[in-house]
Amino acid sequence: MVPPPAAGRLLIASAALTDPNFSRTVVLLLEHGKDGTVGVVLNRPTDLAVAQALPEWSGIAADPGLIFRGGPVGTGAALALGVAAVPVEGGRSPAGWRAVVGPIGLVNLDSVRESVDPLLSNLRIYIGHAGWSPGQLDGELSAGAWIVVDALPQDVLSSEPARLWSDVLRRLPGEAAFLSTRPDDPNLN
Repeated sequence: MVPPPAAGRLLIASAALTDPNFSRTVVLLLEHGKDGTVGVVLNRPTDLAVAQALPEWSGIAADPGLIFRGGPVGTGAALALGVAAVPVEGGRSPAGWRAVVGPIGLVNLDSVRESVDPLLSNLRIYIGHAGWSPGQLDGELSAGAWIVVDALPQDVLSSEPARLWSDVLRRLPGEAAFLSTRPDDPNLN
């Protein structure tokens, strides 16, 4: 049974996806509802180091310590995802933290780092995000453009983002696992 899209699930680009912005991407959904869908691409690192752009956050930035391209929308703003080192108690989020699913949450980069630092094991910073208007993602799912799977904390902070797409597909059964071996250009196979 294919899970429906929801916050905390991944969208894995399939071979049917034709938008080059999302070729071989893994998108973590942050919000999905009647007003649309928001997510962040997990596997598009830039060459910009966190230590250069936001040095105050570099001490807890996940390996490889780079800022990632989160998607083609809102590229003038940054957002951060973190994995909690300790469980967030009683459903109350500390200032500067908003849970997405399990230990994965959004970190407010404008907050005082010291207020969220003890909570986090690591974080990753993204420029921009991915967005779908109401019904748009459902249409893409019906066309077979995306595969929906549950996210694991290690997906968010993968130290090998170039392998994330194939790694997530390999843990799925059947044809999806086979897709993980597909070359970038099948004509060169």
